Amino acid sequence: MPRYQQIARQLKQAIGDGELPPGSRLPSGRTMALELGVARATVENAYGELVAQGWLERRGQAGTFVSPSVTAPASNQNVSASRPQGAPLPFQMGLPALDAFPRALWARLMGRRLRLQTPYDLVMPENCGESTLRQSIADYLRFSRSIECQPEQIFITAGFQAAMRLVVRTLAQAGDGIWLEDPGYRYVRPVFADAGMTLHPVPVDDEGMQVGYALQHYPQARFALLTPAHQSPLGVALSLTRRHSLLDWAASRQGWIIEDDYDSEFRYHGKPLPPIKSLDGPERVIYAGTFSKSMFPALRVAWLVVPRQQAEAFNQQTRFLPCTVSMLIQQTIADFLREGHFWRHLKKMRQCYGERRVWLETALQSEGFDVVPQAGGIQLVMRVKGDDRALAARARAAGLAVQALSDWRMTSKGEGGILMSFTNVVSLEMARRYARQLRLAIT
Repeated sequence: MPRYQQIARQLKQAIGDGELPPGSRLPSGRTMALELGVARATVENAYGELVAQGWLERRGQAGTFVSPSVTAPASNQNVSASRPQGAPLPFQMGLPALDAFPRALWARLMGRRLRLQTPYDLVMPENCGESTLRQSIADYLRFSRSIECQPEQIFITAGFQAAMRLVVRTLAQAGDGIWLEDPGYRYVRPVFADAGMTLHPVPVDDEGMQVGYALQHYPQARFALLTPAHQSPLGVALSLTRRHSLLDWAASRQGWIIEDDYDSEFRYHGKPLPPIKSLDGPERVIYAGTFSKSMFPALRVAWLVVPRQQAEAFNQQTRFLPCTVSMLIQQTIADFLREGHFWRHLKKMRQCYGERRVWLETALQSEGFDVVPQAGGIQLVMRVKGDDRALAARARAAGLAVQALSDWRMTSKGEGGILMSFTNVVSLEMARRYARQLRLAIT
């Protein structure tokens, strides 16, 4: 199928799904061509075909618009129907704004790496990760997060779970206790359970993990895993007082703090607190990050920054758990960071997410929903009364990919909530449509 017909089909899909409502203006041919990495004539041919079919109409210098005669989908239609394969579901969590990533730029960087490839790039990558990527991450963390580290302290892994398996294999023993936020990120718990560790749920309040509670109830624990920048899923930040208490505990108990800084780049109000790693005088903090939320999840690339005295122990364990990310992917990410594209992308995404967050908050509130205020992050929490699991199940049956807050709890009790993401809500009209569908599904 010619490229212009593929573009035309994608535009028709977006119009049929309501993402491009009747009367909305399309980008100019030049802008669309730059975004898609194709010739301007290819976009103009796609627009011309849709104009001929009645999907679009041209209005002279004003531009190209979706025809007002196009029928929008019914508000109670199952929104997952007729979606292209791989397209995000409404409210789907764990995804960045897929439409906003500079795919054409990424393709050029990867193509350049392929053209410059030498025979030595075809060998197995280093067990710890590609050296240029480790250096680029060290430079970025020093500039953006005030974390002083050397490339030898950085270990690249194929995703966050792989990073946690490397930590467990290097430092943990069966029976070791680990403090986990409750509610908290549930998908990593099996890594610790499978290693024979004891999981200790610690409640979360407006200041983050209740470190005092953990000290009182689980004083013998050797590990603590937490998300201090934006607690997952509640979005609160760990207070500075509790950060220092946590560091004091780790120093006195020879414990280890695993700081999951999964989306600290996205904060919309106020100045973020420094990462715990930047305060780590005793060197008891293992800092974990990922490109899945800041770039795109198909990369499956995460990293660890480990204390200097533990770098060799981690290095030894990578013989058994080596980095499995392709050399080409690692080199391209390194170029993306080193040439400043990552920094510019984050700046663009903060503005984009700030706008999309307001769109969804406004739409939900107009439907009578109670949205919990948050200073940052890429997801929302909506308070609900009654059984949040049952409500979330009804929403999912209607094609809305929300989650119940209760499913993220271990033992703690609290008010019910619905979790959702706003990252792929590309317009106020889409936000209103999704909010209306959610109200029809659960009320």
